[in-house]
Amino acid sequence: MVLIKNGDNSATATRPWMIFLIFLRLGLTSFGGPVAHLGYFREEFVVRRHWLSPQRYADLVALCQFLPGPASSQVGMALGLAQGGYRGALAAWCGFTLPSAMMLILFASGLAHWQNQIPAGVLHGLKVVAVAVVIQAVWGMAGQFCRDKRHISLMLMATAFSLLWPAVLTQLVVILVAAVTGYLLFRATPAAVAEPEINRFNHRHGVFWLLLFVVLLFGLPILASASSDMAIQLLDIFYRTGALVFGGGHVVLPLLQAEVVPTGLVSNETFLTGYGAAQAVPGPLFTFAAFLGASVPEQGWLGGFIALTAIFLPSFLLVAGVLPFWEQLRRFAPVQAALSGINAAVVGMLLAALYQPVWTSAVQHASDFVLGLMALMALMIWRVPPWLVVVGCGAGGWLFSLI
Repeated sequence: MVLIKNGDNSATATRPWMIFLIFLRLGLTSFGGPVAHLGYFREEFVVRRHWLSPQRYADLVALCQFLPGPASSQVGMALGLAQGGYRGALAAWCGFTLPSAMMLILFASGLAHWQNQIPAGVLHGLKVVAVAVVIQAVWGMAGQFCRDKRHISLMLMATAFSLLWPAVLTQLVVILVAAVTGYLLFRATPAAVAEPEINRFNHRHGVFWLLLFVVLLFGLPILASASSDMAIQLLDIFYRTGALVFGGGHVVLPLLQAEVVPTGLVSNETFLTGYGAAQAVPGPLFTFAAFLGASVPEQGWLGGFIALTAIFLPSFLLVAGVLPFWEQLRRFAPVQAALSGINAAVVGMLLAALYQPVWTSAVQHASDFVLGLMALMALMIWRVPPWLVVVGCGAGGWLFSLI
């Protein structure tokens, strides 16, 4: 299959249950966000298991960075797809995603039933840690995607529009305008093909998955507008979010916040508390959707799994659909130029989210600023594991509440 070069010839390497167990171990231990996840994958599948060569892995990462959605989860799906077909892709996704999703659904359930028993300072500390995490994300992404005046200007314009007109439609317009701006102003050098393709995925299957992606993207909003069923509403909200988030990871924050907080599905306090808790679990940050779905009144576990499935479904459809055409697409320079503009814009959207709702909801007193500063120092200077920073901020919030 394209991009994949098998090095492990054992019969069990392609069995879905084996793929599930391999990714389950990664799902239980992979802290640190998408960049760290890609490092874990490289060590496991390139260095240790020899499922593919370093160049093939770099090609695969490039594809998943190009697509909307969570890059690390998409890489995992593609690896599972190549090793075990569609069942292998499902096994890889389940193993890597379910541990953190189940933890967050349990947390949402506990928050709903025992919120009054949890000290307010602890919950506020979780909101403060979100400030430090988003600052770290903005800083890292700006350094990667906004290195010149034009990219920085595009980033700041995206921030301004996102703050002045906070709506889902605004964010979609910003992404579209950024793509056109990148296409017109930026120059990109097409990637060189270092290795020939070994095999190809079925192009007809790829077209089918891409058509299904588009049908769901435009069909679910129509279905949701004609139905009052909360399950349909959740499918629509989280599918559109997963389909339209470029940059993955923390960039999902503004889109989700615009979808669930103004509509009253989830309170802003619950949203930020869950976002802080999501930093303390391993696996992909997109499992935050499971917390939100489970936090919707009267939805519980079912809502959590609907939201979780819906937000990751576009990633599978895009990976399965685009992979057969990637060798041609990656050499097309205008596509890379448009993506350069989108990347700068999503940094600006994340910067807007840093101010509203993250900063305005969490930093209310000098003690909040101090706690956030300490969390930022721990993350960026001392490189303390994020889960430990989350625990420390929860404890710090509780201690400050006693003073």
